[in-house]
Amino acid sequence: MSNPAAPFVAQHSVPTGVVATRWWWVRHAPVREDGGCIYGQKDIGCDTSDREVFEAVGKILPRGALWYASSLKRTHQTAEAIWAAGFPEPLSMPHEKAFAEQDLGDWQGLNRAEFFASRPIEVGSYWFAPIDERAPNGESFMDIYNRVRGAIERITIEHAGRDVIAVAHGGTIKAAVGLALGNQPEKGLAFTIDNCSVTRLDHLASAHHSGWRIPMVNQQPWMADASHNAMHQPAGPEVASGTKLA
Repeated sequence: MSNPAAPFVAQHSVPTGVVATRWWWVRHAPVREDGGCIYGQKDIGCDTSDREVFEAVGKILPRGALWYASSLKRTHQTAEAIWAAGFPEPLSMPHEKAFAEQDLGDWQGLNRAEFFASRPIEVGSYWFAPIDERAPNGESFMDIYNRVRGAIERITIEHAGRDVIAVAHGGTIKAAVGLALGNQPEKGLAFTIDNCSVTRLDHLASAHHSGWRIPMVNQQPWMADASHNAMHQPAGPEVASGTKLA
């Protein structure tokens, strides 16, 4: 039987003697100019017109965090949209090349639907190819996983105990989830990472142990805001709920 007098311990509390470095991953906003083609590391822009989405994202991100973005401009545009929606702009935001999307080489520019229709179905892949298949003149998912892992480990050591907001890409965030699952990149591929979603991964370290905790993956805070607003408005055909992002 539980002790009713025992103090409440929050699920995400950090035990004494443990250093928590909290990673807040944000996927970039939707790309509209790809023409239905695979873009990978092509440096194309994104659609940041939906202010309500960025306001909602900003509500759950921590103030005083360190900010990073990938080297591709769609992540810079997404960060700028969050700041424009009211989040305090940080003093700096380093562009971390290791956080760029997977280089899909000769597959970039191919029609996405036709590409997938031509590929064998690989159970457990959920990606462009199995983790060890390298795109012609590009990377495999293991390549992106290894570079993302290296950057995460370096930044976690350099800024232990801080909040880190990283604006990146679907493949990058799947790699980070695979690392948090105990160095299982293929498991990270099973997760959906939607545009503008927030994924939080906590690195916990003590004198004798270190590991990861996963508080949330693919959180879409604008959906919660829409549901909350709908609950507080009169019912009727004029009330619409849901997200604006497909």
